[in-house]
Amino acid sequence: MSVVHQPRVAWEGARAFVAAADSDAYWWLTDAVGRSLGAVYQLNLAETRLRLRREDAVFAETGAWRVRLEDLLRARPELAPLLVRLTAETSGRLLR
Repeated sequence: MSVVHQPRVAWEGARAFVAAADSDAYWWLTDAVGRSLGAVYQLNLAETRLRLRREDAVFAETGAWRVRLEDLLRARPELAPLLVRLTAETSGRLLR
């Protein structure tokens, strides 16, 4: 059994989600987030994409997603492996 460091998972997820929100990977991620985490998180991702049109939004959006994902993991720790996989897949798509 492996131990999941929730703050690290949330941080890595936040970085990947925000980077993807401003890339072609957004379309894949928004669908995956909607299916895996629900419509509220999908809407949050769409809002992030809009906010990223401002130059100064990257750090604020990354921080907001970190908190959002930490809260999710605190409430639903069983989603940690799913979030790790989603983050890894998103990061991989960003490298393509």
